[in-house]
Amino acid sequence: MAEQLISTTVHEKLPDNYVRAEAERPRLEEVVADADIPVVDLANPDRAEVVAQIGAACRSHGFFQVLNHGLPVEVMRAAMAVAHEFFRLSPEEKAKLYSDDPAKKMRLSTSFNVRKETVHNWRDYLRLHCYPLEQFVPDWPANPPPFRDTMSEYCKEVRDLGFRLYAAISESLGLDKDYIKKVLGEQEQHMAVNFYPKCPSPELTYGLPAHTDPNALTILLMDEQVAGLQVLKEGKWIAVNPRPNALVINLGDQLQALSNGRYKSVWHRAVVNSDRARMSIASFLCPCNSVTLGPAEKLIGEETPAVYRNYTYDEYYKKFWSRNLDQEHCLELFRTKL
Repeated sequence: MAEQLISTTVHEKLPDNYVRAEAERPRLEEVVADADIPVVDLANPDRAEVVAQIGAACRSHGFFQVLNHGLPVEVMRAAMAVAHEFFRLSPEEKAKLYSDDPAKKMRLSTSFNVRKETVHNWRDYLRLHCYPLEQFVPDWPANPPPFRDTMSEYCKEVRDLGFRLYAAISESLGLDKDYIKKVLGEQEQHMAVNFYPKCPSPELTYGLPAHTDPNALTILLMDEQVAGLQVLKEGKWIAVNPRPNALVINLGDQLQALSNGRYKSVWHRAVVNSDRARMSIASFLCPCNSVTLGPAEKLIGEETPAVYRNYTYDEYYKKFWSRNLDQEHCLELFRTKL
């Protein structure tokens, strides 16, 4: 199945099944340069200021970058290095891991959901389940040899950061600082190691089209040498330029629901380029499948009725994967009838 992967060969021409209809193309010339992307320094000793900055970013963008976040730089660099090593493996080695089944907890695949799509995306990716590590690591790739240990260490650090961010986001909503962590239950953790090869016609396709994330919180390690992430703000796409040693944080759909719509799950997309391949490592904190989700009771009142009905993450996730990635916001299907 290695022929399904776009990273196993060099493409001189964009295959027809990657070409978007004219109205759906990225219009790269209209993208705004890195414009006022919120940046939060987590080493700031004034916690109230950090909480306020995170709350403001969640309201205005649903998205921010963090500096001095506590993840050791050497752990981040090692994760990115072993990700590059993985995608340099032979086509035969990668073919052993290929699957187009979204239900598989470890798979190397391409695009987004090739079983449903009519137009594909210029991306190969390795999808891993990461919690609890002892359950899933034995099924992770054995090559390159450092992969399991390196990515395990990165996963542990990211999970700790995610829980620290939950506390600040909870406080910014006027909730107890452990509210989000508790209400989401024993959380799963997933990872997508995304590889976007050089593309012969980047103006005709996407690495990933516009979408929101179905989970609670996403922590993204970006390639510092190659930009490609863009976020939607007030109808305009804004390019996010990588900052040295920063991590990108974006709110997923579950935090928009929990905040009763005060905070936004950001629309974002990945574009590609013809000069250089790009790598990113996205870590997803996901609610326990069986817990009941919905707006926090403290955020519901006569003047602020519940915007979304209650549901389980299992129900939400199945609905998300049953659709195309760039359809309307999946949360709209869970909106209350006011």
